[in-house]
Amino acid sequence: MANTFLLEQKPLLALLSSMQPMCTRRTTLDATASILFQVGHRELVLKSTDMEISLQAACELKHSDLQEAQSFLVSGRRIFELVKELDGDIKCTITKAKLSLKANNVDVSLNIKDAQEFPPFPERIENLMQLESAHLLDMLNKVLFLIPQHNANPALNGLYIEISDKEFKMTTTDGHCLAQVTCDKYKLSAPRQWLLPRKAIVELKKLIESCNDQFIFLGVCGNQLVFSGLMFNFFTKLLASTFPQYTTILDRQGFTPAKVDRAEFVKALRRAACLLSGQFIATNFSFAESAVRVSMHNKEVGSLEEHLPLHEFGGAQLDIRFYAPYLLQGLQVFSEQMSLCYLNNATRPIIFESGDKDLRLLYLVMPVSNPA
Repeated sequence: MANTFLLEQKPLLALLSSMQPMCTRRTTLDATASILFQVGHRELVLKSTDMEISLQAACELKHSDLQEAQSFLVSGRRIFELVKELDGDIKCTITKAKLSLKANNVDVSLNIKDAQEFPPFPERIENLMQLESAHLLDMLNKVLFLIPQHNANPALNGLYIEISDKEFKMTTTDGHCLAQVTCDKYKLSAPRQWLLPRKAIVELKKLIESCNDQFIFLGVCGNQLVFSGLMFNFFTKLLASTFPQYTTILDRQGFTPAKVDRAEFVKALRRAACLLSGQFIATNFSFAESAVRVSMHNKEVGSLEEHLPLHEFGGAQLDIRFYAPYLLQGLQVFSEQMSLCYLNNATRPIIFESGDKDLRLLYLVMPVSNPA
């Protein structure tokens, strides 16, 4: 006896789209190329995994004549490509070996497999806290840009989350720069730390952007971290590597504060970057009482020299060298007109800081050593 259910194309397509990064990634199990369908009387639950990150999501059915829940596997890529070319309501019919999709005058079918082939899925989530979706997304956007994709040090290829009884903190580094965002709004009585892989953060960001949930729940499930919305659970395994100890390098004792117009500073950095021509050439910065001189020379391209007003700098003149793109990438996530920075000497980093009562952002850049 055939079993049918009816649902809208757009919400189904959205779920299938969010699962493509998982079901299209090659793993040691052929079944991970499939999406697990679990059809009930009122909703359809989909599950996908690449054995490192996993997504469970649901959508409501407009109608179902199933007398009992049914589960099966279907090719994740093929059903996504087919549903993308359909419109309106889709009537789905399950037989022993096929899933038929009918929309308007289109009638197509896909072979299905036994759900038992699908790898075990995480269960029993322990929720730890509730986060505002907009707040979480803002924090991710402030540090995600700095996570390398294939750094030789595996610990750098992730986002380090720390939660204590005082604050919620995210830190990323590529070995040359460090970005950190801190929020006092979310706390745990027992401190927790996790190192999340870059691809998990990228997919989580997409999920938050596409859902309309006001809140996201953060939880744990065995050795995995879980982010949950009203209709989805997103699981990620953790990186086993140890994140670098960074507290010492962020110590600003002995540093001198200064302020510079962010927009003008960014323009100067962009001009310096234009002269790099793909080469790693440092830009020279000379900080004095009322101005910072920016200069660089590329014998194959040209040279640059300009002066920018410097405010509230009370230290002695400081000459220091930085790679302009390193400064540029971090300053673009700041929003204040005047950038507050801290300086010490030619071998210590420059540290930019901004923040309000909800979020505080730090961005650190190591200097380039003077040539021998």
